[in-house]
Amino acid sequence: MIYLIQERATKEQIEEMLETLGSYIKLAVDIELLILAGGGEYHADCEAVLLENGSKQVDIWGADWYPLTQEVGYESLINIRPRQNNRSMEIQDPVIRERVAQIVQQLLGGL
Repeated sequence: MIYLIQERATKEQIEEMLETLGSYIKLAVDIELLILAGGGEYHADCEAVLLENGSKQVDIWGADWYPLTQEVGYESLINIRPRQNNRSMEIQDPVIRERVAQIVQQLLGGL
């Protein structure tokens, strides 16, 4: 199940997002609107949910959330963006990485 998370996620939402992959949740994070979509098998599915809800593709970055360790992973195919000077699956810009981490921690952290 993919959730659009605009305010702090509930424990139940986290558990349902974990059902697909078990130990982590695939995410797409909008660094301008400060929201994310999480769950499902692919980052692109989460990205589609954000796009359907008014996000701009240029503002969306793929990440993973590991609830047990409260860590963020920064690798996703949707992050390969030569036009934005990101030629890798990993988010290379430290400012974007920090924004993604802050949004994920605010919306999913601590549960």
